[in-house]
Amino acid sequence: MQCQICGAKIAKDEVFTYGDKLLCEDCYIEMISTPKACNPMAVRSARLTREKLGHKGTEGLLPIQKQIYEYIKANKEIPREEAAVHFQLSPPEMEKHFAVLRHCELARAFKKDDTIYVTLMDADE
Repeated sequence: MQCQICGAKIAKDEVFTYGDKLLCEDCYIEMISTPKACNPMAVRSARLTREKLGHKGTEGLLPIQKQIYEYIKANKEIPREEAAVHFQLSPPEMEKHFAVLRHCELARAFKKDDTIYVTLMDADE
């Protein structure tokens, strides 16, 4: 068998099912452990951890997360897909990085018409 996400060959006894997809263990774990941007407990945990470590602003973020933050800051508000394209990230990868920014209360998303935009947490719409 073959993983329907990464294409890796997998033995019958090592196949995981997620929705209608047959996956390898790595892809399955990736699917079930994706952080969600709207998670009040993750926000609280991030806030407490950052306070304990003395982190302010983008301190403690990965370089790509800092770059995404700066890109949003420079453009005020951008369609979420534009940010993914700009940084050459897949939508799931972009969502992971955005979730961290959201949990750290640095960025937020909002819907205008049928498009989801990202902006800084303290930015006015």
